[in-house]
Amino acid sequence: MRFVPLLLALGLTGPAYATSSETGNSETRIPDAALTAAAQLREQALADDTGWRVVESLTTEIGPRLAGSEADARAVAWAQAKFKALGFDRVWLEPVTFPKWERRSESAAILGKHSQPLTVTALGGSPAGTVEAEIVRFPDLAALEAAAEGSLSGKIAFVDYQMKAARDGSDYRNGGAIRSRGPSAAIRKGAVAFLMRSAGTDNHRVAHTGITRFDDGLTPVPAASLTIPDADQLARLLSRGPVRVHLALDCGWDGEYTSQNVIGEITGREKPDEVVLIGGHLDSWDLGTGAIDDGAGIGITMAAGHLIGKLKRAPKRSIRVVAFANEEQGLHGGKAYAEKHIGDIGKHQIAAESDFGAGRIYAFNTGAPAHARKATEQIAQALAPLGIEFAADKGGAGPDISPFAAKGLAWAWLAQDGSDYFHLHHNADDTLDKIDPQALAQNVAAYAVFAYLAAEADGDFGSALKAEPAASE
Repeated sequence: MRFVPLLLALGLTGPAYATSSETGNSETRIPDAALTAAAQLREQALADDTGWRVVESLTTEIGPRLAGSEADARAVAWAQAKFKALGFDRVWLEPVTFPKWERRSESAAILGKHSQPLTVTALGGSPAGTVEAEIVRFPDLAALEAAAEGSLSGKIAFVDYQMKAARDGSDYRNGGAIRSRGPSAAIRKGAVAFLMRSAGTDNHRVAHTGITRFDDGLTPVPAASLTIPDADQLARLLSRGPVRVHLALDCGWDGEYTSQNVIGEITGREKPDEVVLIGGHLDSWDLGTGAIDDGAGIGITMAAGHLIGKLKRAPKRSIRVVAFANEEQGLHGGKAYAEKHIGDIGKHQIAAESDFGAGRIYAFNTGAPAHARKATEQIAQALAPLGIEFAADKGGAGPDISPFAAKGLAWAWLAQDGSDYFHLHHNADDTLDKIDPQALAQNVAAYAVFAYLAAEADGDFGSALKAEPAASE
């Protein structure tokens, strides 16, 4: 899962306001009858355990789902079967092709008179390699980037930045940047390997993985993260004098793989070709069982669609749930979906993705233009009994939604409490026992209410293809 840095980079945070005269649309509103039905749906969802049963099934029967692995294929088959078992009217696959990265083994140790093992994990995208070299510590990415050219020749760069916990996960912009940009910065300074304090907020001896990238023209070097206690240990030893480390990674890219976006749909009664899209990503990293990231999102959105499908009267528009492929290594499923469906952007009423764990949702907003702000407010009022506030000036598109949102797709934001999300993110502790079933049910209720009301709206939420910027002369 990528969060704050992605949204900031794409300019998809905060509401996208426009006037009715600019869009040519009349005011979008939710009918009173739909609001009454949504209140009943909300209470039914709170008492329902479908979301929990879906996550339990995925994490127990499939477990870790590294993109391109054998478990990836089993997860696709599982999702197809689960959509059908939950009563979705249509279920289909859309192919997603990407480079395949494999993890085979990894180890590290401090050498010399203080010799001892270190607990590490390779960053996704790292090459294989064995290195023995002296450590050079940097407190943050800026310090590494400011180092003199060639100053790390033959050495291992160690970035020792401690992420801070926050309900909105905002410090991930720093921790995530170290993981993505740090290895390339280290190579430019002459480093033969890269180590970082895990981009996490826990104090357990479990390392956090995640994808990294190497800039064009650079020869990649082994790149790994240390557990937070091991980073502390290494920093203490460095305060006593020079430290040499042995790092051995067996991992790397191995051709291409084709997975699938798995899609289930509840058919709308009046406008079946128009859709409200919700979803999560089906893949996970390989260290835990992918319960928080993002089995929860799959369970939440599958359950929401299922409950809407059980209503005696189908919603006006179709509800489409997408289990996206390979979000973790570059939003591959989201990009493929946007590319395939760009011609139908106007038929996508609005979209939301659950990909920030299973904490209670505490805030809601959309990027709707002015003509649809009233409908946004009405949905917010229907969500208020769940303890969800209307945050009119906040939010952004979810990761797999963001490539489509950048082209003009309307987005909704249902903010989950991520106070402890980065205790579990991309590490071996991401397991089913970390999910609170009641909090999960609150998420299902929120997504069901949002999707149903958006589908019932009289009017649209502003999805329209953005004009390409004019080429400069």
